[in-house]
Amino acid sequence: MAANGQLDGAPIIFQPCQSLDNVGVLFLLPSLIANGLLSYKEHYHAIPKVFYSLDFTVLLLCFMFLSRIKNPEQLRHIVGSEFGKLLGIDRVPEAKRLRIRLSQISRQKKAGEWMSDLFQFWLGDKENQDFFFYVDGHVRVYHGKKANPGKKYISRQRLCLPGTSQYWINDSYGNPFLYIDAPVNEKLLEMLDKEIIPQLKHQVKDRVSKEMLERDSSLAIFTVVFDREGYSPEFFGKLWQERIAVITYRKNVKDQWDENDFKEYRINVDGVETDMLLCEKQIELDGVKMREVRRLTESRHQTSIITTNKKLSLESIAVYMFSRWCQENFFRYMRQEYDLDRIYQYATAEIDGSISVVNPDHSKLSYQIKKTTEKINRRRAKLYMIQQENCLDNLDNTSKYEKKQAKVIAELEPLEQQHDNLKEQRGKHPYKIALKDMPDHKRYNQLMQERNQFINILKMICYRSETSLTLIIPRSFKKLENEKRAFIKSMIKRKGDILPDYINKTITVKLYTMSTPRENRAMEEICNTLNDTQTLFPGTDMRLIYKFATI
Repeated sequence: MAANGQLDGAPIIFQPCQSLDNVGVLFLLPSLIANGLLSYKEHYHAIPKVFYSLDFTVLLLCFMFLSRIKNPEQLRHIVGSEFGKLLGIDRVPEAKRLRIRLSQISRQKKAGEWMSDLFQFWLGDKENQDFFFYVDGHVRVYHGKKANPGKKYISRQRLCLPGTSQYWINDSYGNPFLYIDAPVNEKLLEMLDKEIIPQLKHQVKDRVSKEMLERDSSLAIFTVVFDREGYSPEFFGKLWQERIAVITYRKNVKDQWDENDFKEYRINVDGVETDMLLCEKQIELDGVKMREVRRLTESRHQTSIITTNKKLSLESIAVYMFSRWCQENFFRYMRQEYDLDRIYQYATAEIDGSISVVNPDHSKLSYQIKKTTEKINRRRAKLYMIQQENCLDNLDNTSKYEKKQAKVIAELEPLEQQHDNLKEQRGKHPYKIALKDMPDHKRYNQLMQERNQFINILKMICYRSETSLTLIIPRSFKKLENEKRAFIKSMIKRKGDILPDYINKTITVKLYTMSTPRENRAMEEICNTLNDTQTLFPGTDMRLIYKFATI
């Protein structure tokens, strides 16, 4: 029927199965639904006359990512009929067919719209609440030859490599809200001003009443937390005029506060109780009044934090700033477990020619000037050492030192001339130029992002579903984040049985025993909680029942 165009998606029919791999992935289905997975139906229309429907494809991709099958090509290394039984179908598609289905989905160009609506869904119905958003950049390295995305600095590799930049917005627990692509070499401060803040203002619109803002002049609509890359007191003052607060590290701190002013506070950062020596003072930078909080470390270093938020307590400022590492942990986890840097679409697109970018010729000359300056400084230091040795040595050795000085001066003069010529050449090239003014062979373009964006949304939902499940794991897992996520990964990979009952319209999912009694007790509690959700398998009227087979 599918081959003749007479089938709108294969029917979901579960068969009794025993000792099936990756059965634990079904335990995350209630969490996937609770985190908005099925909301894609409000944006994407169904793909007609196919065997593998849109509904099946979305669920398959989520189950793949949760099972650490990180891309369609890895489907070649699993038993397709076995994995298909988790979804009520005889087998999963081959890699080529799944890529075709992804192309059909991405042609609808609804990923941005869906992600925006998910942001609203994840914010919930909260009104007049304190909203904190963590912003940080991530660079996806590009190794291909079709696109010319420009070079970015990769901090984890300490290299400048071609890549595409993304700026992610997360909550204080590391859960992602959305991300924004940066087509060229935009810095964080520029992206905050032009893209991120306007997007957040749109998302949080009307969630803080005007009456409360008028009544309390120190109340912020929301607070943005980021690192030193976005540092600009003038920009912070501009944001506060719109009642948007910031928390960040202070740059170029030269003074030291009296250590007697610091007091010890008990701070909870990412579930870990820590004693910190903290002190707060009011400061003014570039005419903007702010609060500065410093932490005195064991090495007597003073870490400086500044904020325009007037309502937060001293302890809360420290907690929110030092919790920024949750976003770094999110990037690391997503790279390792979900292959965040994978590129799914290699077609290129042009960038708006009016965008200003750093002139590559100017940058190249600046690099040459820097290297020449280093050579000059080394020779000047060598010349100074020769002169000092000459002053301290016997007069009989003066001629020897004069020869050494003459040799260094002979090397120094052409370098200084070269330095002046390079500076003169650089003066002929503006620091920034419009993209359209770049030579054709150097002009930046970008990869089309629709398919990558759709995949990233599914990965965000999967990550959030894991986080939701960690909240119902008993407190006996004391290492919190790492230990709980390791337990969930172990649970997903566990074998189990699937027992459908079409008379009572139920699907019983029985997971085999875990490796320790503590994990077995945790699984029993998880089963009880999940059964209370009364979850129906998508596309059916079959209710999921979760059981655990203890020994």
